[in-house]
Amino acid sequence: MNRKEMIYKNDPALIQGFLEDTSNIKTGHTPGVYFPDNVTDVSKLLRESAASGKKFVIAGNGTGTTGGRIPFGDYVIAMEKLNWIEKPVTSDGNKAIMTVGAGALLEDIQKKAESFGWLYPPDPTEKLCFIGSTIANNSSGARTYKYGPTRNHIARITVVLTSGDIVDIPRGKYCAGKDDTFHLDLPFAGALEIKVPGYNLPLTSKHNAGYYSTRDMDLIDLFIGSEGTLGVIVEADLQLIPIPEKIISCLVYFSTLDDLFHFVDNAKKKTKGVDPRALEFFDCNSLGFLRKVYPEIPANTAGAVFFEEETSQEREDETLEAWFELMERFNAMTDESWIALDVDEQRAMKAFRHELPVQVNEWLSTQAESKISTDMAVPDTSFIELYNFYRHSCENHGFRYIIFGHIGNAHVHLNILPANHDEFITAKALYHDFVEKALELGGTLSAEHGIGKLKAGYLVKMFGNDGIQEMVRIKKILDPHLVLNMGNLIPEDYYQT
Repeated sequence: MNRKEMIYKNDPALIQGFLEDTSNIKTGHTPGVYFPDNVTDVSKLLRESAASGKKFVIAGNGTGTTGGRIPFGDYVIAMEKLNWIEKPVTSDGNKAIMTVGAGALLEDIQKKAESFGWLYPPDPTEKLCFIGSTIANNSSGARTYKYGPTRNHIARITVVLTSGDIVDIPRGKYCAGKDDTFHLDLPFAGALEIKVPGYNLPLTSKHNAGYYSTRDMDLIDLFIGSEGTLGVIVEADLQLIPIPEKIISCLVYFSTLDDLFHFVDNAKKKTKGVDPRALEFFDCNSLGFLRKVYPEIPANTAGAVFFEEETSQEREDETLEAWFELMERFNAMTDESWIALDVDEQRAMKAFRHELPVQVNEWLSTQAESKISTDMAVPDTSFIELYNFYRHSCENHGFRYIIFGHIGNAHVHLNILPANHDEFITAKALYHDFVEKALELGGTLSAEHGIGKLKAGYLVKMFGNDGIQEMVRIKKILDPHLVLNMGNLIPEDYYQT
């Protein structure tokens, strides 16, 4: 039987969707899109790239915010057919492994894991992303506060290099060791030596900008977070944990930010026995948007904190008591706050949290300009200084803005909502000041959304010329003909030096 030919499309009407994501970039273009059915198809495409001269962009499901999947003249490899999800296999009493193809939807993976009594902890807000993209981007979400980012939950990946080599990388197999160098001997690429980047990463609890670097590093972690610039992740083994017996969810309102911040600080210290798995923040402006749909949100509210904690039927009352004590200690608006103890209430609370971007996008649809948003994080001790810098900068310019997000990780998103083009230009210039301030405080340019094409120039500010050249060195070892995701992470002019 003849092997089925790989689907290739170049009709502009059929491939228009591959020129878009949520970054608002409008100028993408491509000669065509390949739809591999399997890992061998991907290997064949890349193996032939040196002779054909073709360059490729790897396409996730279009949910990214930084333009990473948008081509500028390169061909596209669409990952959607690599979408298998295997049954979880118990590895010991408290863990299981689930093997998935890179094009499987995160939502489908989480549902299947849960149907077998397991939890895949990473929880990016966008559930329709491809799992391969979340690994390439080291995605995170609210539960990252307790469980860490995607990297912490990946036991194995299969990567296809531009040489055509299909490399299986279980965690623990390839470690840099005392010489800080990975040694690979591959059928097509031959012997490779890859030295771990020499720069230090910021001391933040979330970081998603540039190639990973640490002592005694595992090779799997070099590919996780590399945004598809070093190889194509085609399959992964996900590490699962048992589903918690009970969850307590709560939305707590505060009349002053001082009380709110003290509440968060003490929750992070696990004061009086609380142990949150998520700590999220809404400022008063965010609540103002939400009040259109939820008029019961109390007036004169400075902000709100959403928290979750895992508990058991036996410990539920004890856990609730500990949280109530903390709320009373820091003058929370306890009577007006919202506690969700069952699945239906928690689903309603999730809808509340997800309504904010809906309301903001609805407002933006009436405006001529798009928002300016940040994704920076800083060490815990610098969070309030960055928050106040955001707030005072916006108020001094008279901007409409919201601040919300992952306060547990000292990582909140500022969205400036320009009313006209002049405000947009001013806000875009102000973004440079936000970058400078976050880096001055020892922070990261990107905590979760990655760099893509939109922020590549800013990455130079974070790592300097020498740091970017470290990334170029690694890129050229694994992708010597510069085939994959050019323009992502590393500004293209750095390849000429």
